[in-house]
Amino acid sequence: MITGNNYIGNKQSAKGETTYKTFNPQLNIENKPIFTEATQEEINEAVHLATAAFKTFRSISRLKKADFLNVVADEILALDDELIETYCSESGLPEGRAKGERGRTVGQLRMFADLVLEGAWIEATIDTAEPERQPLPKPDIRKMLVPLGPVVVFGASNFPLAYSTAGGDTAAAFAAGCPVIVKSHPMHSGTGELVASAIIKAAKRTGMPNGVFSNLNSSGIEVGSQLVKHPGVKAVGFTGSIRGGRALYDLAAQRDEPIPVFAEMGSVNPVVILPEALKNRSVSLAKTYAGSITLGTGQFCTNPGLLLGIKSEGLSEFIKNLSDEIIKIEPSCMLHPNIIGAYEKNKQKAMSQANLRVAADYELDVQTNYARQAITTVEGKTFLENPNLHQEVFGPYSIVVQCENTAQLTDLISKLEGQLTGTLIADENEASQYPELISALQNRVGRLIFNGAPTGVEVCPSMTHGGPYPASTDSRFTAVGIHSIKRWVRPFSYQDWPNDLLPDELKNENPLGILRHLNGMLTNQNI
Repeated sequence: MITGNNYIGNKQSAKGETTYKTFNPQLNIENKPIFTEATQEEINEAVHLATAAFKTFRSISRLKKADFLNVVADEILALDDELIETYCSESGLPEGRAKGERGRTVGQLRMFADLVLEGAWIEATIDTAEPERQPLPKPDIRKMLVPLGPVVVFGASNFPLAYSTAGGDTAAAFAAGCPVIVKSHPMHSGTGELVASAIIKAAKRTGMPNGVFSNLNSSGIEVGSQLVKHPGVKAVGFTGSIRGGRALYDLAAQRDEPIPVFAEMGSVNPVVILPEALKNRSVSLAKTYAGSITLGTGQFCTNPGLLLGIKSEGLSEFIKNLSDEIIKIEPSCMLHPNIIGAYEKNKQKAMSQANLRVAADYELDVQTNYARQAITTVEGKTFLENPNLHQEVFGPYSIVVQCENTAQLTDLISKLEGQLTGTLIADENEASQYPELISALQNRVGRLIFNGAPTGVEVCPSMTHGGPYPASTDSRFTAVGIHSIKRWVRPFSYQDWPNDLLPDELKNENPLGILRHLNGMLTNQNI
């Protein structure tokens, strides 16, 4: 049952006077539950509990930590229909999407449980002493990754489960040994509370310290700002807008002790379609990209908002086919009136720019909160000269840029802001003719896709979900997959430390049996 309360560690709390409700965009009405925004007192208590919990949780056994992650997954599944119904009522997204996202969320938790059990992720590295070395003896140095401390995770508007309360950021932080305080997203606070209750039940069942998790409600920016500024918080995870992510990044940098903010922000995900592919596959590519642009009402961070090609009959034919195909697709509901309001505003701003042509704009009547998809097109020179055309329009919108030649296309790519993805569409042997273009694209993105569509992020160890700023605040890290754990840890070395006082991961006898780098060799043998 949804109470509207905050979770301050294992207890529920509602000391504040500011309340709000979530909204059902499909029915265009408010949902019934009333949520109470967290107070400064509750924020302080949550951080205090997380700080105390960290002392225990940071060194808890890998078996207990993995058990905790798996039981969180079990408890989320036990929420069953109530979670799915709440998700749909707060997001306007269909049941199939809700169940798919729940599966991804559970899968991520179990993936990190497996990572913790395997143990090698801590990158234990040992260089044994050489006391006889000349001219100076070599000390014994041993290194491993250690958790940073309490982490604040901001729920994402467009993924109420997989990027929110028990999503990838939270799962990775737990796996690293960091307590988590979630700033719940106000658009899906009911979904967040249900998932928070599952985490609390799992923490109690598995004997985790009180304060390993808290969930705070907030309808505005104040709670999030106070959390980021709190001296007990040691890192931040955020998925959302450039404006929001940059504000948190700046707040964290202004602290007496600056902390890392790992923010995934805006991306238009450029797609380059080479001439032969355009000539030979215009119809099929148009169908694929009409579907990709409108998938999830264009509310994926990997939505293809920028399509690039060289002027030709093939490109003109593609624009016509794409325009025809996208109009055939029934519009769908966006997440919230505020989001569709921003979409319409940003779409109109883009479409009002000089020398831009509207190729397709859905003109039939639609239900309230349903988005009308659009395709626009512009010359390469105009795009290069107008930074307004480079900005993300969050929703089912894409712009096709017609470049004069390969040189202009390459120059245009090199001048783009950082992106999550870049895609190259090419026919057989065609890509090898464009090495400079591919190099320019690689320099601007975190992931290169060949002959596909960017929508959809596979959760696996090889996935990079990040990119140069503003796609993310630190392009060295991914927000998806097991390596996302590295955001919540730091390297730490012991020098000439007594063996019996070392953590098990670094002891001579390797009691955990994990793979370690020993004097340059990867082995699970003892010393």
